[in-house]
Amino acid sequence: MSDASAGRPDRPVDGDRTYDPDAEHAFPDERVNAVLETIENDAEIAAYLDAQNVNPVARKRYNDHGATHVGIVRNRALCLYDLLKRGGVFFNGAADHGLDEADEAVIVALAATLHDVGHVVHRENHPYYSIPLAADVLDRLLPALDCYDTEARVRLKGEVLHAIVCHHTPETPLTLEAGVVRVADALDMERGRSRKPYETGGRGINTLSSRAIRTVTLQIGENTPVLVEIEMTNAAGVYQVDTLLKAKLERSGIEEHVRIVALNVHADDDTLVERIEL
Repeated sequence: MSDASAGRPDRPVDGDRTYDPDAEHAFPDERVNAVLETIENDAEIAAYLDAQNVNPVARKRYNDHGATHVGIVRNRALCLYDLLKRGGVFFNGAADHGLDEADEAVIVALAATLHDVGHVVHRENHPYYSIPLAADVLDRLLPALDCYDTEARVRLKGEVLHAIVCHHTPETPLTLEAGVVRVADALDMERGRSRKPYETGGRGINTLSSRAIRTVTLQIGENTPVLVEIEMTNAAGVYQVDTLLKAKLERSGIEEHVRIVALNVHADDDTLVERIEL
């Protein structure tokens, strides 16, 4: 599965934020790889990913929330999950239901894929609109996967919906799987995400601050399982880091396992912000 960021200018593809199904992972990956293949070939999901971009981008001149955004969030969610597993972090979502460890990544992948479908209804309160729409997709999708009986499908569906509703609401994630999706959603912040609204006159703080972010990378940290490094070109990027990302990291359940460092790569004597660390 290629990183969807390849379709945007100034967003390079690199191994530390792109999930490779053929790579060695710190978790059982055969099940999630099969799910990802199913997702890639699903016509209804593809239609949702296209349609859900109309309200935020075309009508509100807001940042991308379509197929490219979803692909990046899913990639980074799975990479973030893998780094946390390598760091020995225990995930509770699937485990609480007696599901397999292999289902943790399935929950993450499905929630990341369907988290924004509610935008077809409205940008405001979209996570709540996503719930019934995603539920319908899951009711069709999960029975086609041979590894789940009726009880497992019910439990897995509940965990996916929990992660979706917690990604952009005051609802506190009760599982680390949900926390991963919540944080990964905020990690799609680079300048390519705001290209279309910017070109059509959008000058809101979300658009301008995204224009200031050059790259986001994930890697193994020295004192934490995950180090997120962000390069920004001016102080406007502070909004993305200190307001949006910080808000999603707090109460995510994974905040103690993730270190975030943002650097202003164009710093000089007059620079207001050179470095932010969370």
